[in-house]
This record gives sequence, C-alpha cells and structure tokens, in this order.
Amino acid sequence: MPKTAAVRTPRVPAKRTGKPVLPFQNSLGEVLAVAEQRGLLSGARTHVIRGRMPVSLVEQAKMRSGISSDSKLLEAALANLAVADDYAQWLLAQRGTIHPELNLEF
Repeated sequence: MPKTAAVRTPRVPAKRTGKPVLPFQNSLGEVLAVAEQRGLLSGARTHVIRGRMPVSLVEQAKMRSGISSDSKLLEAALANLAVADDYAQWLLAQRGTIHPELNLEF
C-alpha cells in the first residue's frame, strides 16, 4: 500500500499561553461566544446525552479543537450546530430569483 504524506495544518501562536492554536479554534471560540450571548450555555447542566463514536473521530475533533473533555467537545459541537450561519444555503436558494429584464449595468 503506498504511503501518503501527512497533511499539516498551519499553526498560529496563541497570544496568552504561548501554545500553538489552530485556525479552526478561533472560529470555535466565536461560535461559543455567540452561543453564550444567546443564553444557550447558561442554566443547569441536567440534560444527559450519550453516544458511541469512532475513536478516530473523537481524537481528530479534540486535536482540531484543542478541547480535551468529552463533555466540552460535545457542547462545542452542539453550539456550532445551534448558531450555524445559513448564509451559504440562503445564497444558493436565491439562484435565478433576479428578474431577467433587470438592468444590472450602470
């Protein structure tokens, strides 16, 4: 079986800790901030969610996010879904909605 080269993700140095931060972690921080602002992360943590996941999926998600806790990883994933930006889907849905006789030239 041919050996494939490893893909390296560029790392950006963190400002406070000196630890390398993956670019993805910045957007994850923004997602968690939006979820916090919307009140999605407040309240008692009483709801239990369980699931069996492939080890490689969990390891990759932890490595990419920098999160080591399973609970925090799940919280970040759910927050990402809850505050997802649907702009791309909206934009694609607009295809063909401009009237063909509309003059777009100035």
